[in-house]
Amino acid sequence: MIRLLLVDDQPLIRAGLRMLCDAEADLTVVGEAENGAEAVALAASEAPDLIVMDIRMPEMNGLDAAARIRQSPKTGAIPILAATAKAMPGDREKCLASGCSGYIAKPFTHRELGAAIRGLLEGSGQA
Repeated sequence: MIRLLLVDDQPLIRAGLRMLCDAEADLTVVGEAENGAEAVALAASEAPDLIVMDIRMPEMNGLDAAARIRQSPKTGAIPILAATAKAMPGDREKCLASGCSGYIAKPFTHRELGAAIRGLLEGSGQA
């Protein structure tokens, strides 16, 4: 079972992400955070296999959270899949530079999300 941490400031989006994960038999959600600061703390306490994180959030955005997660010896190796609804030119590059392992633009299907997650965990490259 692949253990996931979902991070998005919108409760409805987190609920949708959870439903997409529930549609994939090998994915389970072990935690949810509504901002980057919560994501940093939950990454350390829950030790997920992968983090799916929005990049645009209040308090601490996903890029800053990814950089903080990478700095910790306890969480530094956790793959981070950046997700955004407002994809802008250069977002993928910014995500990868901040420490994210891959990038996916919303909207996406449960199959696309599952494939991106598995691809990162299997080391087949960036999503």
